[in-house]
Amino acid sequence: MDHLDRLESQSVYILREAYKSFRNLCMLWSIGKDSTVMLWLARKAFFGHVPFPLVHIDTTYKIPSMIAYRDKLALEWNLTMVVGKNEAALADGMNHTRGRLTCCAALKTQALRQTLDGTGSRYRLMPDGRYYPDPNREPYTGVIVGARGDEEGSRSKERYFSPRGVDNNWDLDDQPPELWNQFKTDFAPGTHIRIHPLLDWSEVNIWEYVERESIPMIDLYYDRGEGIRYRSLGCDPCTRAVRSNACTPLQIIEELKTTNVAERSGRAQDQEDPHAMEKLRRDGYM
Repeated sequence: MDHLDRLESQSVYILREAYKSFRNLCMLWSIGKDSTVMLWLARKAFFGHVPFPLVHIDTTYKIPSMIAYRDKLALEWNLTMVVGKNEAALADGMNHTRGRLTCCAALKTQALRQTLDGTGSRYRLMPDGRYYPDPNREPYTGVIVGARGDEEGSRSKERYFSPRGVDNNWDLDDQPPELWNQFKTDFAPGTHIRIHPLLDWSEVNIWEYVERESIPMIDLYYDRGEGIRYRSLGCDPCTRAVRSNACTPLQIIEELKTTNVAERSGRAQDQEDPHAMEKLRRDGYM
Protein backbone atom coordinates (compact mmCIF):
# COMPACT_ATOMS: atom_id res chain seq x y z
CA MET A 1 0.00 0.00 0.00
CA ASP A 2 1.23 3.51 -0.78
CA HIS A 3 0.39 6.57 1.33
CA LEU A 4 -2.84 7.27 -0.59
CA ASP A 5 -4.01 3.68 -0.11
CA ARG A 6 -3.39 4.00 3.63
CA LEU A 7 -5.25 7.31 3.86
CA GLU A 8 -8.13 5.94 1.80
CA SER A 9 -8.35 2.80 3.93
CA GLN A 10 -8.43 4.80 7.16
CA SER A 11 -11.11 7.17 5.86
CA VAL A 12 -13.27 4.32 4.55
CA TYR A 13 -12.97 2.61 7.96
CA ILE A 14 -14.06 5.81 9.76
CA LEU A 15 -17.04 6.23 7.42
CA ARG A 16 -18.18 2.64 7.95
CA GLU A 17 -17.74 2.92 11.73
CA ALA A 18 -19.84 6.08 11.71
CA TYR A 19 -22.61 4.43 9.70
CA LYS A 20 -22.58 1.40 11.99
CA SER A 21 -22.52 3.40 15.22
CA PHE A 22 -24.79 6.44 14.79
CA ARG A 23 -28.41 6.96 13.84
CA ASN A 24 -29.63 9.94 11.82
CA LEU A 25 -26.30 10.46 10.10
CA CYS A 26 -25.61 13.10 7.45
CA MET A 27 -22.56 14.38 5.57
CA LEU A 28 -21.79 18.06 5.07
CA TRP A 29 -20.88 18.93 1.48
CA SER A 30 -19.47 22.42 1.02
CA ILE A 31 -18.78 21.69 -2.69
CA GLY A 32 -15.09 22.27 -1.97
CA LYS A 33 -12.22 19.93 -2.75
CA ASP A 34 -12.07 18.27 0.68
CA SER A 35 -15.75 17.47 1.04
CA THR A 36 -15.91 16.32 -2.59
CA VAL A 37 -13.04 13.89 -1.97
CA MET A 38 -14.91 12.78 1.17
CA LEU A 39 -18.03 12.21 -0.93
CA TRP A 40 -15.97 10.12 -3.35
CA LEU A 41 -14.66 8.06 -0.40
CA ALA A 42 -18.21 7.54 0.86
CA ARG A 43 -19.24 6.17 -2.52
CA LYS A 44 -16.28 3.78 -2.32
CA ALA A 45 -17.08 2.79 1.25
CA PHE A 46 -20.66 1.85 0.37
CA PHE A 47 -20.11 0.43 -3.13
CA GLY A 48 -21.37 3.37 -5.15
CA HIS A 49 -24.29 4.28 -2.90
CA VAL A 50 -24.22 7.00 -0.23
CA PRO A 51 -26.61 5.75 2.49
CA PHE A 52 -27.10 9.09 4.25
CA PRO A 53 -28.16 12.59 3.16
CA LEU A 54 -25.70 15.23 2.03
CA VAL A 55 -26.30 18.61 3.64
CA HIS A 56 -25.21 21.92 2.15
CA ILE A 57 -25.61 25.19 4.05
CA ASP A 58 -26.51 27.76 1.42
CA THR A 59 -25.79 31.36 2.37
CA THR A 60 -27.21 32.41 -1.05
CA TYR A 61 -23.89 34.22 -1.62
CA LYS A 62 -21.99 31.27 -3.06
CA ILE A 63 -20.37 31.55 -6.49
CA PRO A 64 -23.23 30.56 -8.85
CA SER A 65 -21.24 27.84 -10.62
CA MET A 66 -20.81 26.09 -7.24
CA ILE A 67 -24.57 25.64 -6.94
CA ALA A 68 -24.86 24.40 -10.53
CA TYR A 69 -22.05 21.90 -9.91
CA ARG A 70 -23.70 20.73 -6.66
CA ASP A 71 -27.05 19.99 -8.25
CA LYS A 72 -25.59 18.41 -11.39
CA LEU A 73 -23.44 15.97 -9.41
CA ALA A 74 -26.22 15.22 -6.91
CA LEU A 75 -28.58 14.20 -9.71
CA GLU A 76 -25.93 12.25 -11.63
CA TRP A 77 -24.84 10.31 -8.55
CA ASN A 78 -28.38 9.85 -7.17
CA LEU A 79 -27.55 11.58 -3.88
CA THR A 80 -30.05 12.59 -1.22
CA MET A 81 -29.30 16.32 -1.29
CA VAL A 82 -30.60 18.58 1.50
CA VAL A 83 -30.02 22.34 1.59
CA GLY A 84 -30.37 24.42 4.74
CA LYS A 85 -30.73 28.20 5.04
CA ASN A 86 -31.20 30.75 7.78
CA GLU A 87 -34.15 32.36 6.08
CA ALA A 88 -34.93 34.74 8.95
CA ALA A 89 -31.45 36.25 8.76
CA LEU A 90 -31.62 36.47 4.98
CA ALA A 91 -35.02 38.17 5.15
CA ASP A 92 -33.47 40.68 7.57
CA GLY A 93 -30.86 41.52 4.93
CA MET A 94 -27.87 39.79 6.52
CA ASN A 95 -24.74 40.12 4.40
CA HIS A 96 -20.98 40.62 4.72
CA THR A 97 -21.24 44.43 5.03
CA ARG A 98 -22.52 43.95 8.59
CA GLY A 99 -19.21 42.34 9.49
CA ARG A 100 -17.90 39.14 8.04
CA LEU A 101 -17.91 37.24 11.33
CA THR A 102 -21.43 38.46 12.06
CA CYS A 103 -22.55 37.29 8.64
CA CYS A 104 -20.78 33.92 8.96
CA ALA A 105 -22.27 33.38 12.41
CA ALA A 106 -25.80 33.96 11.09
CA LEU A 107 -25.67 32.38 7.63
CA LYS A 108 -23.28 29.52 8.39
CA THR A 109 -23.16 28.65 12.11
CA GLN A 110 -26.78 29.40 13.02
CA ALA A 111 -28.02 27.99 9.72
CA LEU A 112 -26.08 24.78 10.31
CA ARG A 113 -27.35 24.36 13.85
CA GLN A 114 -30.95 24.97 12.78
CA THR A 115 -30.61 22.58 9.86
CA LEU A 116 -29.13 19.83 12.02
CA ASP A 117 -31.68 20.10 14.83
CA GLY A 118 -34.62 20.26 12.42
CA THR A 119 -35.87 23.69 13.47
CA GLY A 120 -34.60 25.56 10.40
CA SER A 121 -35.42 25.54 6.71
CA ARG A 122 -34.53 22.31 4.93
CA TYR A 123 -35.06 21.72 1.23
CA ARG A 124 -34.54 18.45 -0.62
CA LEU A 125 -33.49 18.09 -4.27
CA MET A 126 -36.02 16.05 -6.23
CA PRO A 127 -35.56 14.15 -9.53
CA ASP A 128 -37.07 17.06 -11.48
CA GLY A 129 -34.08 19.18 -10.45
CA ARG A 130 -36.08 21.41 -8.08
CA TYR A 131 -35.93 21.83 -4.32
CA TYR A 132 -38.97 21.23 -2.14
CA PRO A 133 -39.43 21.46 1.66
CA ASP A 134 -37.86 18.40 3.22
CA PRO A 135 -40.55 16.27 4.91
CA ASN A 136 -37.96 14.86 7.32
CA ARG A 137 -37.65 17.12 10.38
CA GLU A 138 -35.81 14.64 12.60
CA PRO A 139 -32.53 16.00 14.01
CA TYR A 140 -29.23 14.78 12.59
CA THR A 141 -27.23 13.51 15.55
CA GLY A 142 -24.14 12.36 13.62
CA VAL A 143 -22.48 14.69 11.12
CA ILE A 144 -19.59 13.74 8.81
CA VAL A 145 -17.32 16.71 8.09
CA GLY A 146 -14.41 17.12 5.65
CA ALA A 147 -12.04 18.89 8.06
CA ARG A 148 -8.29 18.45 7.52
CA GLY A 149 -5.88 18.97 10.38
CA ASP A 150 -3.35 20.94 8.29
CA GLU A 151 -5.78 23.45 6.80
CA GLU A 152 -6.33 25.72 9.79
CA GLY A 153 -5.27 25.75 13.43
CA SER A 154 -8.53 24.82 15.15
CA ARG A 155 -9.04 21.79 12.91
CA SER A 156 -5.74 20.30 14.12
CA LYS A 157 -7.32 20.04 17.60
CA GLU A 158 -10.12 17.77 16.40
CA ARG A 159 -10.74 14.06 16.96
CA TYR A 160 -12.00 11.57 14.41
CA PHE A 161 -15.14 11.18 16.56
CA SER A 162 -15.81 14.44 18.38
CA PRO A 163 -18.75 14.87 20.78
CA ARG A 164 -20.50 18.25 20.86
CA GLY A 165 -22.69 19.91 23.47
CA VAL A 166 -26.48 20.17 23.34
CA ASP A 167 -26.21 23.31 21.18
CA ASN A 168 -23.50 21.81 18.94
CA ASN A 169 -20.86 23.68 20.98
CA TRP A 170 -17.31 22.34 20.85
CA ASP A 171 -15.46 21.94 24.14
CA LEU A 172 -11.81 21.37 23.22
CA ASP A 173 -11.00 20.23 26.76
CA ASP A 174 -13.64 17.49 26.79
CA GLN A 175 -12.63 15.25 23.88
CA PRO A 176 -11.92 11.51 24.08
CA PRO A 177 -8.33 10.31 23.53
CA GLU A 178 -7.70 8.46 20.26
CA LEU A 179 -4.56 6.39 20.68
CA TRP A 180 -3.30 3.55 18.48
CA ASN A 181 -6.34 3.83 16.20
CA GLN A 182 -8.75 3.11 19.05
CA PHE A 183 -11.84 5.28 18.64
CA LYS A 184 -14.66 5.95 21.07
CA THR A 185 -18.02 5.53 19.34
CA ASP A 186 -20.13 4.68 22.39
CA PHE A 187 -21.65 7.92 23.62
CA ALA A 188 -24.68 8.72 25.76
CA PRO A 189 -27.98 8.68 23.83
CA GLY A 190 -28.67 12.00 22.15
CA THR A 191 -25.03 13.10 22.06
CA HIS A 192 -24.28 15.11 18.94
CA ILE A 193 -21.18 13.71 17.16
CA ARG A 194 -18.97 15.24 14.47
CA ILE A 195 -16.99 12.69 12.43
CA HIS A 196 -13.81 13.72 10.58
CA PRO A 197 -12.57 11.08 8.10
CA LEU A 198 -9.95 13.40 6.51
CA LEU A 199 -8.06 14.60 9.60
CA ASP A 200 -4.71 13.11 8.53
CA TRP A 201 -4.93 14.20 4.89
CA SER A 202 -2.90 17.16 3.63
CA GLU A 203 -3.80 19.57 0.84
CA VAL A 204 -1.25 17.81 -1.40
CA ASN A 205 -2.78 14.43 -0.52
CA ILE A 206 -6.20 15.71 -1.61
CA TRP A 207 -4.90 16.72 -5.03
CA GLU A 208 -2.86 13.52 -5.39
CA TYR A 209 -6.04 11.57 -4.76
CA VAL A 210 -8.06 13.72 -7.17
CA GLU A 211 -5.45 12.98 -9.83
CA ARG A 212 -5.32 9.25 -9.11
CA GLU A 213 -9.09 8.78 -8.97
CA SER A 214 -10.00 11.30 -11.71
CA ILE A 215 -12.53 12.95 -9.40
CA PRO A 216 -14.65 15.54 -11.23
CA MET A 217 -13.84 18.73 -9.29
CA ILE A 218 -15.47 22.09 -9.90
CA ASP A 219 -13.38 24.03 -12.44
CA LEU A 220 -12.97 27.06 -10.14
CA TYR A 221 -9.94 25.27 -8.71
CA TYR A 222 -8.18 25.43 -12.08
CA ASP A 223 -6.82 28.29 -14.15
CA ARG A 224 -9.21 28.83 -17.05
CA GLY A 225 -6.87 31.02 -19.07
CA GLU A 226 -6.96 34.09 -16.82
CA GLY A 227 -3.88 33.31 -14.71
CA ILE A 228 -5.95 32.85 -11.54
CA ARG A 229 -7.72 30.04 -9.74
CA TYR A 230 -9.36 29.45 -6.38
CA ARG A 231 -7.48 27.54 -3.74
CA SER A 232 -10.29 27.64 -1.17
CA LEU A 233 -13.97 28.18 -1.95
CA GLY A 234 -16.50 30.16 0.05
CA CYS A 235 -18.99 32.96 -0.46
CA ASP A 236 -18.45 35.13 -3.53
CA PRO A 237 -18.01 38.49 -1.72
CA CYS A 238 -15.51 37.02 0.75
CA THR A 239 -13.33 34.73 -1.37
CA ARG A 240 -10.44 35.82 -3.60
CA ALA A 241 -8.70 33.85 -6.31
CA VAL A 242 -4.93 33.37 -6.23
CA ARG A 243 -2.51 34.00 -9.07
CA SER A 244 -1.77 30.65 -10.67
CA ASN A 245 -1.49 29.01 -14.08
CA ALA A 246 -2.21 25.53 -12.70
CA CYS A 247 -4.97 23.91 -14.72
CA THR A 248 -4.56 20.24 -13.76
CA PRO A 249 -4.21 18.40 -10.42
CA LEU A 250 -0.57 17.58 -11.22
CA GLN A 251 0.24 21.23 -11.82
CA ILE A 252 -1.48 22.18 -8.55
CA ILE A 253 0.60 19.56 -6.70
CA GLU A 254 3.83 20.98 -8.10
CA GLU A 255 2.73 24.50 -7.19
CA LEU A 256 1.91 23.49 -3.61
CA LYS A 257 5.37 22.00 -3.10
CA THR A 258 6.98 25.44 -3.36
CA THR A 259 4.32 27.91 -2.24
CA ASN A 260 4.58 29.78 1.06
CA VAL A 261 1.05 31.23 0.77
CA ALA A 262 -1.50 29.93 3.30
CA GLU A 263 -4.36 27.86 1.91
CA ARG A 264 -7.05 30.16 3.32
CA SER A 265 -5.26 33.41 2.43
CA GLY A 266 -8.10 34.28 0.07
CA ARG A 267 -10.80 33.99 2.75
CA ALA A 268 -11.77 37.46 3.98
CA GLN A 269 -13.16 36.35 7.35
CA ASP A 270 -9.72 34.95 8.26
CA GLN A 271 -8.15 38.30 7.46
CA GLU A 272 -10.71 40.11 9.64
CA ASP A 273 -9.87 37.89 12.63
CA PRO A 274 -7.07 35.27 12.67
CA HIS A 275 -9.11 33.23 15.18
CA ALA A 276 -12.33 33.48 13.17
CA MET A 277 -12.67 29.80 12.32
CA GLU A 278 -12.06 28.60 15.88
CA LYS A 279 -14.67 31.04 17.21
CA LEU A 280 -17.20 29.87 14.63
CA ARG A 281 -16.41 26.21 15.22
CA ARG A 282 -16.66 26.50 19.02
CA ASP A 283 -20.22 27.75 18.43
CA GLY A 284 -21.11 24.84 16.18
CA TYR A 285 -19.82 25.55 12.67
CA MET A 286 -17.91 23.02 10.57
